[in-house]
Amino acid sequence: MKLDDTDKKVLDILQTNANITNAQLASELGISPAAMLERVKRLENSGIIKRYVALVDPEKVGKRTMAFIAISLAVHHLNSIDTIREEISKLSEVLECYHVAGEEDFMLKVAIRDIQEYEHFMFGKLTKINGINKIKTTFIVSTVKYDTKFNIDNGSLNGE
Repeated sequence: MKLDDTDKKVLDILQTNANITNAQLASELGISPAAMLERVKRLENSGIIKRYVALVDPEKVGKRTMAFIAISLAVHHLNSIDTIREEISKLSEVLECYHVAGEEDFMLKVAIRDIQEYEHFMFGKLTKINGINKIKTTFIVSTVKYDTKFNIDNGSLNGE
C-alpha cells in the first residue's frame, strides 16, 4: 500500500493521540469526516494500523522493576525455538520478546513488582522452560527515552 502525505499525517496524529475523534482528525487535516473514516479504515484493513492501546504507567500499577533478560538456547533446532517462543508468549511478566542474532538467542523485556517477584518469575517459570541454556538479566535503573511512535517518512515505506 502506498502512503500519501495525508496518510502519514493521520498516522502521526493517531500515534500521538489514538483517542482523537474522527471529526477532530478530519477537521485537523481539512478533509470530510466520511473521507477520513474511509482513510483510517483502509490503514487498519491493510495492517498498517495494527491496534489501539492505552499506555499504562508501570509504577502506578505496581510494576516498579523492569529488566532485560537475554536467553541462550542449549540447542538450535526448530522444535526448541518453537517451544521457547510458545512458552515465553504465555508469561504475563514478559512485555516484549525478540528472537535475535548474536551471542544470545532471545531478548525479553519484563515488568515485575520487585526482586521477590523477579525471583519467582526466574525460578518458578523461566528456568522451567526446556531448551534454555543460559539466562542473563540486566535491571533497568531508569528510563532515558521511551516512545511508541514511529517516524514515518518516504524512506521507511516498504523498503522504498
